[in-house]
Amino acid sequence: MLDSIDTRLLAALQKDAHLTAQQLGEMLNLSASQAGRRRQRLEADGYIQGYSARLDPLRLGLTVQGFIQVQLGTHGPEQSSSFARLMRTRDEITSVWTMTGEADYLLRVYCEDLPALNALIHDVLLPHPAVARVQSQIVMDQLKRDAPLPT
Repeated sequence: MLDSIDTRLLAALQKDAHLTAQQLGEMLNLSASQAGRRRQRLEADGYIQGYSARLDPLRLGLTVQGFIQVQLGTHGPEQSSSFARLMRTRDEITSVWTMTGEADYLLRVYCEDLPALNALIHDVLLPHPAVARVQSQIVMDQLKRDAPLPT
């Protein structure tokens, strides 16, 4: 179980993963060693799954962010596995969710431009034998960045 100190520690790390044990201790009214041990326990228990840098897609030349809904024509285990393998091979597909409703999958993609998005849809997704239909939406503006999880 998480106590209030754990949840405050997790909230702080989601905002700044570079915080040292000393800084965390000061924020949480703990010694640096106590804060460091709590962090290590939260890592070992799987609450903290890793650390990464948040990059600016525009500075990387990725000017098109989109969401693609994919509907499969058949839903057998082989088709689902084959589609999942394809998803793991494409760097421009940054997230994939299985969904309820009309679409089976929702993909988040970042592409250099509209021709690259078009190529992804027409040269990669639609030729897959399990894919029956795709529908894409292009992000016009992102009002809120991926935010920290509530703790």
